[in-house]
Formats: sequence, structure tokens, C-alpha cells
Amino acid sequence: MENKLPTSDPDFVESLIPQKFPFVMVNSITEFSENHLISGFEIKKDNIFVQDTIFQASGLLEHQAQSVALHTGYKYHLLGKETPTGYIGAIKTFETEVLPKIGDVLITEINILSEIMGVTLVNASTKLNDKIISTSQMKTVIK
Repeated sequence: MENKLPTSDPDFVESLIPQKFPFVMVNSITEFSENHLISGFEIKKDNIFVQDTIFQASGLLEHQAQSVALHTGYKYHLLGKETPTGYIGAIKTFETEVLPKIGDVLITEINILSEIMGVTLVNASTKLNDKIISTSQMKTVIK
């Protein structure tokens, strides 16, 4: 399987996360390092978090969490291991300024603050047209 970045190959990107259609909220990965990832997501009209053409805050939060999962999945891919299942363990903060709409492309930056025994603490920021529209800090837990 191809692993060169950036990529928006849907089969490859989806293989890196445990979620499956229709619950996939990431569709590209442009940068990766041990403590950093940039993901993307184009909002389609059939998305389960779209209501009256607007992508809901819960979808933004899920997109950020799946971006964390994408970081973990890509790291495991590079190690030749199977993608683990993970969960949101806690949400410390979540703020959003704007709710995006159908056709918008979200770009999310994940910064790993710490990773100990399967628990990852991250800061996430999501941009729309180069403007930050949402931030969060959360813990994720690998099963």
C-alpha cells in the first residue's frame, strides 16, 4: 500500500482509522511527524453531521478526534502494524467560531503533547480558508 505524503487516496486514508463509512470524517493526510499531523476533510452533502447544509459542532469534534486516530494509524502503518481501535477518553476544551457548510474543506493540525501507555493528550486546531475556526484539547485512549 502506498504511503507517500501528501495523499488523499480514500482507501489508504480509511485503512489508517478504525471508523468506516458513513462515519469517516477525514479524507487526506498532508504532513506527519512523531508529534504532529495535518489532515483534511471535504464536507459532502450526505455527511451524517450535516443539518440544513451546515456541518455541526459534533462533526467538527469527531473530525478532530479522527485526525488523532489518523496520526496513530499512520504511525502503526509505518511500523507495519495493524491500525488500533481508539476512543475519546476526555475532552478538556472544545471551542468553535464558525460552523462550516457543504463543500468546505477543513484542514486540521494535531500536536501531540504527551503519549503514555496508550493515552494521548493532543491539541487540535481546525482551519477553514486559512482561518482557525475550532480548537480542542482531548485525550484519546487506544483499546
